[in-house]
Amino acid sequence: MAKLGFGEKLRRLFGLARYDENFFEDLTDSLIEGDLGTKQAYAVVEELRAACAQKRLSTEQELRAELKSILLKDACGIDLSPEKSGLSFYLVLGVNGVGKTTSIAKLGRLYAEKLGKERVILAAADTFRAAAIEQLEIHGQRLGLRVVRHQSSSDPGAVVYDAIEAAKASGAAIVLADTAGRLHNKAHLVKELEKIDKIAGSKLAAGRYKKILVLDSTTGQNGLRQAEVFKEAVGLDAVIMSKYDSSARGGLAFALMRELGIPTAYVCVGEGYQDIRPFDPQSYVDEFLGGS
Repeated sequence: MAKLGFGEKLRRLFGLARYDENFFEDLTDSLIEGDLGTKQAYAVVEELRAACAQKRLSTEQELRAELKSILLKDACGIDLSPEKSGLSFYLVLGVNGVGKTTSIAKLGRLYAEKLGKERVILAAADTFRAAAIEQLEIHGQRLGLRVVRHQSSSDPGAVVYDAIEAAKASGAAIVLADTAGRLHNKAHLVKELEKIDKIAGSKLAAGRYKKILVLDSTTGQNGLRQAEVFKEAVGLDAVIMSKYDSSARGGLAFALMRELGIPTAYVCVGEGYQDIRPFDPQSYVDEFLGGS
């Protein structure tokens, strides 16, 4: 027998037509399973329980609508479309293996469609791994985008500096910078990111420098811990949820907003360059709840 997906489990739970104490306990367990996090799951269910008593909700449709309303409070999106005039710089962060470099390529294609290929520059600032530089170069070649790179093990801050200078000289609109993500050496990583952050912050106009974290949607609460590390190091403006497919339960986006105040900008739904979409709170909550 095929294993039930998270959304299907929620649909079945709501379809039992018994909204007693057992239902609320099972719902709490389900939301925790859906990567909402224990603390937030209990808070959401308590809010739903109170609303049911106060509003005398009793049908599946009423309870689902109320739960959706509660979750929407923490389903916050942000528009990261770069301005057509002036230069924007997006520092893209994330641990190794989350799909960071591929997400940069997807952003590059998306922005190139709006601005023109000649106005998008990719910066290979993950100089710790030669493979990361090569991977970004391959994406750049396939997409027809310029890639600024140095040799492996060179100073990532110098790559960022040169990419920004190249962008200003050529009239580019956006630089997307790849970065290292080796959390096993946290102190070194933080020092490296702080240096990049200082360089970028000094060369960009206010509001044109954004720090974006890529998180693997399937990692659950571990993603929340990653976000805490990067937020503490350089601050974060937004998150991109990668690998958001049938195996991703989706609760991480709500936890990021409620616990860390970080909105979600994009969701990656496949391997192709076109498989990225702006985060839409309504549809995201619907998918999380297994459809409305």
